[in-house]
Amino acid sequence: MKWKGRRKSSNVEDRRGMSMGKKAAGGGGIIAIIILLISIFGGETGKQIAPILDQFTQSSSLTTETSSARELTAKEKELGDFVATVFADTEEVWTKIFEENGMTYEQPGMVLFTGQVSTACGNASSASGPFYCPGDKKVYMDLDFFKELETRFGAKGGDFAMAYVIAHEVGHHVQTILGITRKVRQIQSGMSKVEANKMTVKQELQADFYAGVWAHHIKQYLEEGDIDEALSAAHAVGDDAIQKRMQGHVTPDSFTHGTSAQRKRWFTKGFKTGDIKQGDTYTAEDL
Repeated sequence: MKWKGRRKSSNVEDRRGMSMGKKAAGGGGIIAIIILLISIFGGETGKQIAPILDQFTQSSSLTTETSSARELTAKEKELGDFVATVFADTEEVWTKIFEENGMTYEQPGMVLFTGQVSTACGNASSASGPFYCPGDKKVYMDLDFFKELETRFGAKGGDFAMAYVIAHEVGHHVQTILGITRKVRQIQSGMSKVEANKMTVKQELQADFYAGVWAHHIKQYLEEGDIDEALSAAHAVGDDAIQKRMQGHVTPDSFTHGTSAQRKRWFTKGFKTGDIKQGDTYTAEDL
């Protein structure tokens, strides 16, 4: 992705290098990995993030806050610049799309952190993966996640894999300010767990579609292989791919984000059409 020398967002708060405390007791290991897998990209709905954040909140009581900090490395600073540039692109694209539809886009914030972070949705750790908190309208990311995306999930990696994840989380912000998230929660309140999961899948796939719409509108900055990187990331975090890797079999009723094929399909649809009106995953006959 062509990004150097372009505008960086002023809505990015970089807390990396700041110590948020040290755990007095263990509790990571496989539990942290499982939390990471089930919570990827799902922080936008209360039903998905609440159990995770409850655990983070409980664990945070076992930590001691410190004020130590360290200087970021040159590589870390460059990564922060890349993220801020991608975030600026999302601001410009969604501002334009909203204006074209007679609306005003409210820009979200982004917080980069290491280890632990405090949010309006509760305390969280890097084990949560990237997530969007509707309580403060901010995207939270520990950038070490992208190493996990390659080493644990088998994604190709690359800068546009990161861009896809950022755009997906911003997609949840779009859903929030359009009132979609609230409507989904209302509908889910009267559903069984299985049916509520299906609704969450539709919401996640719409966020993938929105990520594709964003990519459509920044084609001039794309390089060969960028879309392949995004599709590889989408494939890696499909529910079926994760379940096969973790438990050796697939349980469709427990899906909350969609299969690899579905995630790739909706991102691709958004990228090809660039039309926000084509992203109605809720009434689609075939996801």
